[in-house]
Amino acid sequence: MTEREHLWSGRFGSSPAEAFERLNASIPFDVRLAPYDIRGSMAHARMLGETGIVTPEESRELVRGLEAVLAELEAKGFSWTLADEDVHTAVERRLRELIGDVALKLHTGRSRNDQVALDLHLFARDAAEEIRDGLLAAMRALVEVAEAHRDLVLPGYTHLQRAQPILLSHHLLAHFEAYRRDLRRFEAARSAANVSPLGAAALGGTPHPVDPAFTAADLEMEPFANSLDAVSDRDFALDLLYACSVLGIHLSRMGEEWVLWTSSEFGFAVLDDAYSSGSSIMPQKKNPDAYELMRGKAGRLIGDLNALLITLKGLPSGYSKDLQEDKEPLFDAVDTVLAMLAVLPEMLRTARFDGRRMADAAGGFALATELADFLAMRGVPFREAHHAVGRLVRRCEKLGISLEEVPDEELAAAHPALAELPRERLTPEGSVTNKRSDGSTSPASVAAQLRRAHEFLDRTERRTEG
Repeated sequence: MTEREHLWSGRFGSSPAEAFERLNASIPFDVRLAPYDIRGSMAHARMLGETGIVTPEESRELVRGLEAVLAELEAKGFSWTLADEDVHTAVERRLRELIGDVALKLHTGRSRNDQVALDLHLFARDAAEEIRDGLLAAMRALVEVAEAHRDLVLPGYTHLQRAQPILLSHHLLAHFEAYRRDLRRFEAARSAANVSPLGAAALGGTPHPVDPAFTAADLEMEPFANSLDAVSDRDFALDLLYACSVLGIHLSRMGEEWVLWTSSEFGFAVLDDAYSSGSSIMPQKKNPDAYELMRGKAGRLIGDLNALLITLKGLPSGYSKDLQEDKEPLFDAVDTVLAMLAVLPEMLRTARFDGRRMADAAGGFALATELADFLAMRGVPFREAHHAVGRLVRRCEKLGISLEEVPDEELAAAHPALAELPRERLTPEGSVTNKRSDGSTSPASVAAQLRRAHEFLDRTERRTEG
């Protein structure tokens, strides 16, 4: 096979047009699949020898040559050309240069269709594991920050209006729970990717006595069940893209909060200089660019998912060249998520909080629900209690005072039962301490949540290491 020949050149009387060759080639982006391609080829070569399709000596020579190609790749000494068309052709070309014509037997009993599907399965499996590890590091940082600031109170918001006081630790642990669900999605994506399509060949199997279970076991994977489905399936890539998209949304929501918290209007937190940037014209600026990028990149991740969904939605069973478009969205999504997770743990750990500013914002009318609940616990119908406290809020606005400052006589005038209200309830700290329901923002509940979070992380990390 000459430099300009392709694996399929025998059918054609002339070489492809250069413009078509540029359009058709996937080598500019699928080179990152090379380690997976070589690993899959090693498993295939061992299977060929085990089943007698090639001799044991030929099998060993194929594996030896592939190991040499992998060593070149890892040493960055591998040479790629556009004429290779794709990563599979490039590896096979180099293998032949190293070990001679025995390399031509490597492709026996397989197709590029099951080969590229395997490469993507292996990539997705590793990517899901790497993202899982990065997510666990971010979750660990969240717990550490929550533990270190477990007594700080800030306002919780609905409609971006101050609603009720909550503990900062409670707020951070809310994100922990979202990331816990993300973790399950990446574990499911890894499981979905852990299926070997090798042995499916082009789509209908092969007359050679291949052993798909052998290659699957060699790769620590499960074998496929249906050869046509094996080469058509990209659900595992969608699963990983969906997991990346949902995580991106969660990171975006956290990013939006930190953009607000670090503004002068809120003033709840200050980012470390290492995770901020300035302005080219305004010397005073300290911008939360990392969190803004987390917010912005969520749209990119959703776009990656949509790109593959739309590519797949009209394809018949079997391989179509459209499936070459599955790689770039997947690579982009994985790289984007890993880049965000790389900065998040230390960005959280190095931030500083203004506890006084948060506590001041958590008071005022954010304590109104505390009064309504106090009345309801004394037998006042909640709707009646709600109206009474609403009138009191309106009265305070007229007097220009907060609920913490309201005189006892005004409380009693709003409703006689409020004369018995312990005044400590009308503080952000008293409000959070008064919560009793499971999973609430009370210090006791948050302590239990922190304990369970530590246990979950320890258990998950032990399982991962095992």
